[in-house]
Amino acid sequence: MQYMFHQLASNPWSLFIGTFTLFLLWGAARALEWAWLRPRRLDRALRKQGLRGTVYRPLAGDINDNTRLNKEARAKPMPLSHDITPRVAPYLHRTMKEFGKNCFTWFGPYPSVNIMDPELVREILSNKFGHFQKQKIGRVGRLLADALSIHEGEKWAKHRRILNLLFMQKS
Repeated sequence: MQYMFHQLASNPWSLFIGTFTLFLLWGAARALEWAWLRPRRLDRALRKQGLRGTVYRPLAGDINDNTRLNKEARAKPMPLSHDITPRVAPYLHRTMKEFGKNCFTWFGPYPSVNIMDPELVREILSNKFGHFQKQKIGRVGRLLADALSIHEGEKWAKHRRILNLLFMQKS
């Protein structure tokens, strides 16, 4: 037995293969956590809080449905009514009709929570603890729209104070 262990330890290929196998197992565990386990935990937590939403589908989430509905909406002529939501955001419109105004969808392994209740929106946006995370916008998006809606942290608080002063002034 001791001879066999010595023979395995002296062979550099066995050490390399063992290390490579451990690395592959570690990578597979991380991928499983990212693509399946964490989204399932988030799904359970959101449903436990009373939110309803689409079922998580690994990797793509609801991106394929979103793309398909956007193409279908743009292929049809625009109706004359003032209800533009089915044309501009057809997936969000369908999801809100099916699951209610407070619902969630999946973009890849990440949930997107939609809150349409004004009281809840006010409570979320007035939160000073920083739990609310906004979607990340790229450099081009920041160049085109550098507004309060994309600021975070201290910069958001500063701009919000300035805007509050403007809206609270009596004319």
